[in-house]
Amino acid sequence: MTDSCCKVSKRVMVNIGETATFSCEYSQNHINDPKIIFKEGKDSIEMIYSTWKKEERFSVSNNRHNLMTVRISAVRPDDGGVYLCGVSIREQSYNYFIINTVHLHIGSKVGVSRVSGYSGGRMMIKCEHPQYKTKPKYICKESDGCSERKNPGVQDEWMENGDVSLYDDTRAGVLMVFFRELKAADAGTYRCGVNVSHYTESFTELQLNVTDDAMFVTESAHLGEEVNISCQIPEEHKVHFCKEDDNHICQNISTSTVTEMNGSSERNEERVFTVSISNVSVRDAGVYWCGAETRDTHLTFISLNTKIQLNLILAPVVRREGESAEIIFSYDSIYKSKSKSLCKGKCSTRDRNTLNEEKETKTDRLTLNDDVTARVFTGTITGLTAEDAGKYWCAVTLERDVNYLYTHLIVIMNEELNLTKYEGDDMSIQCKHHDEHQKLFCKAHEPSMCVKDGVSLETIRDDRFSFSDEASTGVFTVNITDLREEDSGIYWCGAHIITKANLQLL
Repeated sequence: MTDSCCKVSKRVMVNIGETATFSCEYSQNHINDPKIIFKEGKDSIEMIYSTWKKEERFSVSNNRHNLMTVRISAVRPDDGGVYLCGVSIREQSYNYFIINTVHLHIGSKVGVSRVSGYSGGRMMIKCEHPQYKTKPKYICKESDGCSERKNPGVQDEWMENGDVSLYDDTRAGVLMVFFRELKAADAGTYRCGVNVSHYTESFTELQLNVTDDAMFVTESAHLGEEVNISCQIPEEHKVHFCKEDDNHICQNISTSTVTEMNGSSERNEERVFTVSISNVSVRDAGVYWCGAETRDTHLTFISLNTKIQLNLILAPVVRREGESAEIIFSYDSIYKSKSKSLCKGKCSTRDRNTLNEEKETKTDRLTLNDDVTARVFTGTITGLTAEDAGKYWCAVTLERDVNYLYTHLIVIMNEELNLTKYEGDDMSIQCKHHDEHQKLFCKAHEPSMCVKDGVSLETIRDDRFSFSDEASTGVFTVNITDLREEDSGIYWCGAHIITKANLQLL
């Protein structure tokens, strides 16, 4: 036997009950020689078709002089395997010349599901194969002939494969496929399957449609307080609410974290769903997603269409001009070995002051320190000036920055206003601010009593108080008419830069 089998090798996939078709080329020198098909067995090679040995479901035709087409009708699971097709050459005895090797895979389609996702959103698909718990599982796209099969590579562990993350759960017999960011190009028909044997597999056909853009909202909450997160989903679907982890995977959060999950509907086709998280801690800061969960016969799919970034506001740091301020952030133990950053304002990459492998660094008036034992990152600023006031963010540098914690540094100017007025007089106080910040004006012995929420002028329910804003100059003016005895006292006004005003009535 002359064997040139490995020159050409093909892979053919066909579903049970359909007709498998593959072609074999041969030299024109053998046009008139008998055509022959072998199939590899476990320990031998068996002739299954020839001119003198025909099988009912097998047929061979010559479409052109050097190409024969093989058809296997009503394919069965046991038809899967390796086929060798060629010609029979008669010399002194039979000598078989093998031309092509064909790997025939038999698929069993157990169902068809339709899924809709959102561009920029996330998608979790759970393909169920309870009868094949430990068998390797995969997902592939039909448009490329399922040639690129995505699988975790290992079982019972999340693994990245291109733009998806996969988890082969051998306890439940489920393959979880998480699209970390859906794109229009992800739309199409997929197979979500399991390799039952080397040449047979079972799969669900998945038709994925990618529609409108996902929504993005930002929520802020003070440490220790409660935050309400709302999203809108179709009425007929089950809600799914999850928190994105450091690997960009979003799985359902534990019910112990959420104190309340209520849904209300004003129209039949949609409802607003609210999640309440009480006693917010540093661990709660981050990215959340909500969307619709749908259960089909063989799979569950979760389309996440609303991204909520929850920023945590730590207690403000209030210091006087010329003093030192410590801006302190605590972090989770998983970030102990990661570099930390401190930045001010909108925080582009170039604005960051980063602490890498060293535990302490000092530049000019700023000192950064990372106490990994206490899991506390501290930025110390000496000789405070008005320019130091503002919003400060703490970031942990991973593959991307985790940047959800911030505090306000309030600088009290040394220059005070001492105002003496008579009852019934009018008074004006000029206050410095940055126009993007909430204006602060309040009456208290200490600024810490009124800066937590940034008491705004709009909340004052007294017609005698009014203000005018000159944003271009960074100044707003508070006007008080018809002064009364109870108006005497200490006032604080501004934004991150605040001024103390002492009002005394005669």
